Amino acid sequence: MTFITISEVGPRDGLQSIKPVMPLEAKKAWIAAEAACGIPEIEVGSFVPPSLLPQMADTAELVRFARGIEGLNVVALVPNAKGAARAIEAGVHGFSAPFSQSETHSIRNVRKTHAQMLESIAEMGAMAKEAGVHFAVGLATAFGCTIEGAVSEAVVVRNAVASIEAGAMELSLSDTTGYADPAQVKRLVRAVRAEVGDKLTTLHLHNTRGLGLANALAGLEEGITTLDASLGGLGGCPYAPGASGNLVTEDLVLMLNAMGLNTGIDLEKLLKVRAILADALPDEPLYGFTPDAGVMLDYNERIAK
Repeated sequence: MTFITISEVGPRDGLQSIKPVMPLEAKKAWIAAEAACGIPEIEVGSFVPPSLLPQMADTAELVRFARGIEGLNVVALVPNAKGAARAIEAGVHGFSAPFSQSETHSIRNVRKTHAQMLESIAEMGAMAKEAGVHFAVGLATAFGCTIEGAVSEAVVVRNAVASIEAGAMELSLSDTTGYADPAQVKRLVRAVRAEVGDKLTTLHLHNTRGLGLANALAGLEEGITTLDASLGGLGGCPYAPGASGNLVTEDLVLMLNAMGLNTGIDLEKLLKVRAILADALPDEPLYGFTPDAGVMLDYNERIAK
């Protein structure tokens, strides 16, 4: 049975784009509860200046807490070498850096051109190698940008290759703005994998226009093995206007489990974790069809096959 890794990004991507700051103890309860459901990897936060994103000020403490959970892969986002140093010091298993394929978005998001970002990736790659930490690069806005519009596939492929050459160990394609469609996902995954092979493992998808699950399935059909998702669909990019709506973890788990794919995740337990978010963030909407509709009557028979 094929194993598909679901990486929960809600504690980072979900919380960075909302105004309330989720209490530290609630974050810990969320992370622990999801790990207990079988979620194998959680992006617990990002190492950015607290003045820019106060929601992420406690990331180092969350890393230390999450490292105490047996079997959980603890990762974080870093924007630059300073963030990478903090992530390594905190004890992450791995960190990722966002590399926006829209240069305008890159400048707004991390204040770097493409050339400057590749220099930064080389620096972070060397740091990761020395520390024995996994280093991934997320090719953000790979499917389109709310600032520039269409993004050249040739640019994405070129930057993917350059990122690996600079020291990235793994790549993801990110639909930061919810622009992707299934045909585009298939085309771009094929194009990038033709150059970097199985170093492209991951899709980070948003459900902004309702195509998240369709795009996830398209990626799986092209050999993608890891999918990012956020509990309750929390999230978006604060520097990309209109980029709301992460792929809903609960709906993704339902689809994959029902298809007979192995996620290792207990969906019924996962649905109960939403209560932690609802209590800690009472004014934030939570999304997802599965929590409202429930599982199919024959769900257990489907996942047993």
